[in-house]
Amino acid sequence: NPQSCARDCIELLEDRLSRPIKVGVVFGDDVLKVIDDSSHFRNLETGKSFGSISDQVVTANAYTGAHGIVEALNDGADIVITGRVADPSLTVAPCVSHFGWSFDDYDRLASATVAGHLIECGAQVTGGISTDWLNVPHLEKIGYPVVEVDENGEFIVTKPPGTGGRVDEMTVKEQLVYEIGDPENYLSPDVTVSFTDIEVHQEGPDRVRVSGMKGRAPTDTYKVSVTYQDGYKAEGTLAVFGGLAQEKVRKAGQVLLDRLKLDGYTYEESLVECLGMGDVVPGVVDQECLGIECLLRVVVKDPERNFVERFAKEVASLVTSGPPGTTGYSTGRPSVRSVFGFWPCLIPKDQVDVVAEVMEVTP
Repeated sequence: NPQSCARDCIELLEDRLSRPIKVGVVFGDDVLKVIDDSSHFRNLETGKSFGSISDQVVTANAYTGAHGIVEALNDGADIVITGRVADPSLTVAPCVSHFGWSFDDYDRLASATVAGHLIECGAQVTGGISTDWLNVPHLEKIGYPVVEVDENGEFIVTKPPGTGGRVDEMTVKEQLVYEIGDPENYLSPDVTVSFTDIEVHQEGPDRVRVSGMKGRAPTDTYKVSVTYQDGYKAEGTLAVFGGLAQEKVRKAGQVLLDRLKLDGYTYEESLVECLGMGDVVPGVVDQECLGIECLLRVVVKDPERNFVERFAKEVASLVTSGPPGTTGYSTGRPSVRSVFGFWPCLIPKDQVDVVAEVMEVTP
């Protein structure tokens, strides 16, 4: 609710200002009514019709682009609060506003989009989750990234002085290919970007120059994030130590589910995992490298809350009736949580009315 957030922001600032400022709010991303009135929207991943979940929908928000933010900035906004917006567009907008770029200057838009892509996950580009993470210095004070953008679109990735982490060609390249899909066709609301000619060069300590971005016209649709009620889930964990730990854990998990089945409780989905035994990436880890302890993780999901609650009550029984070496029941009974599913689709841009408003706040 960006409008409500803007009102709260103004209320918070009114007694703290030494000079007038302007607060911008960009809204229109909420397309629940538009989606709800149509059955032709289809899931991007499965092709299923929106009608399959229409009675369970909670939210529907379009990933809007930079246009609304640019309008607010050009109207003098010092702070801009938006609804759902594509991550890179948060970087594109100030570049367009500051340099006066046109929205059909696709190469420059592509450059700003890549800059936004590189910093959208924070410390990932300064060494977080890097494959060389163990050697990244001072992770306890890892710095968040900064991009210094030139008028021609080229930019430097860096971080604040005195912070930990590392910015080098490796960390930038790792983040560059993170979640991009087709590198020739990286889709954003503002531009379609080709990553295939990008050049990355170290210019100094913690300073990397990125150039060579190419852009084309964006598509005529926005991606929409729909969330819907998808039942309930709970998960229980227990540690098991000793010989044959993996066999014991798998059997204990199955015993738990079989015990519930005897009482008439079967589940839409269930999962037994042996964490520490390669189940995070099944089939990848050499069995000879596995240890003698692992964590049992059992998860169930079902439309019926009372079925999931019954599972939560049963997990503790394994403490005294499970395999020898069972321990770790220190967090108590598993919590039952609502599940909200993600349902992506596309919506024509001309069906989304993005509005920007700017309000002045005085001391």
